Amino acid sequence: MKIAAWLQGLLKAGLVCVSGLLASVPAYGFVQEITAEFRPNPANPMVNIFKNTTPESGMCPWHIPERCKQLGIFSIRTPAIQFTSSAPIQANHSDPRKGAMFKAPTSWREVAVTNLDTGQSETVKVRIAGIGNKWIMQPPAYYIAWDKGFYFWMYPSPPCVSTGMGTGHQRLFLFAWILPVDAGICKVQAIDDIPGLVYDTFEFSYEMKTPNPLTMGAGRYVGTINYTIGPGADFDFGDIMLPNDNSLTLNFTLDVDHHLLVEVPPGGNRIQLEPQGGWQAWLNTGRKPSRLLRDQTVNLWASSQFKMNLECGEPLGNTCGLRNAAGHQVPVEVAVTLPPGLTDAVGRPVNRLPLRLDGSGTERFQPSRYIDRKPSTLHFEVKADAVAQMLDQGGSTYNGTVTVVWDSEV
Repeated sequence: MKIAAWLQGLLKAGLVCVSGLLASVPAYGFVQEITAEFRPNPANPMVNIFKNTTPESGMCPWHIPERCKQLGIFSIRTPAIQFTSSAPIQANHSDPRKGAMFKAPTSWREVAVTNLDTGQSETVKVRIAGIGNKWIMQPPAYYIAWDKGFYFWMYPSPPCVSTGMGTGHQRLFLFAWILPVDAGICKVQAIDDIPGLVYDTFEFSYEMKTPNPLTMGAGRYVGTINYTIGPGADFDFGDIMLPNDNSLTLNFTLDVDHHLLVEVPPGGNRIQLEPQGGWQAWLNTGRKPSRLLRDQTVNLWASSQFKMNLECGEPLGNTCGLRNAAGHQVPVEVAVTLPPGLTDAVGRPVNRLPLRLDGSGTERFQPSRYIDRKPSTLHFEVKADAVAQMLDQGGSTYNGTVTVVWDSEV
């Protein structure tokens, strides 16, 4: 998108809001959609992060929302994935794989997400940060079969961490645990024989690290990660508890909605160049003006990178020209000063940076925060040697059209 201001012309300004359609991904196993969005917030311009918009279920929304918020994790509970014992669990088994054990992919993994419109690729990092389920004894038991009763379901042994959430009785119990990064196996020891056991819900919590939205082009980004389920897999619940599904797929959709808007005050698109102090001061002193200039302030909204350049009614070299009725031309130099929070391609503040027809030097401006209606200045100037030529022409008027372009398509 381009935003342009004309000297003696028209300013076009607009809002960038680019989106695409989610590409279809072959469905197999259990598929969970993970969605997040970035929209600039004028009330909080320093916070430039994605907002997770995935509907939650399980421990985070229903049991410990504040703790999950502190940890930056989100939970999903589903009955679509269940585990059933393939053999009895024997009392006091020495091999944790022969009982209730839990191992999940708690290490960070990278997911490439791609803009459906432009092909730009970014990286999301994700890890499993918690697990839980509801277990049911089969046939129903009337005794507590676990070491220390329900204590280790409420307060698991390391590396798993208690959520303080657990409810049930000797026949069924609902629990959820938090998993640190790179956690190993967590287990609960049976002290009585258990003929049959079912996990009839599957719950996982996830943590994700999203890219900086200010460096991303507008649009929809999609990506996928697959986890395996079963003995020796990513989600490994031992050799006896076998799943009804062997995979979990997370489909990521990140929507980026950027703002790029320029506001010119009334009359601000007609620029009259004058000597410093005005024409009257020159007439009073009888001195020739050394230059003609005018600064024009515009208001800027920006949440993503953009570039700037010129378009001219009368090109002259690498800038624009002004012409009188006799056809004599002089160049007008144009420069820009941008507000704090915007830098050039190498991170320098932008102060009187020349704008050129070839766009050199203004190929990329990058915000460090959301720029919310901050003043920016366009500097117009006819330099001394050109002013001298104009004075030699006698009393005449020079006119021209300058288009200043703000372009989000970097």
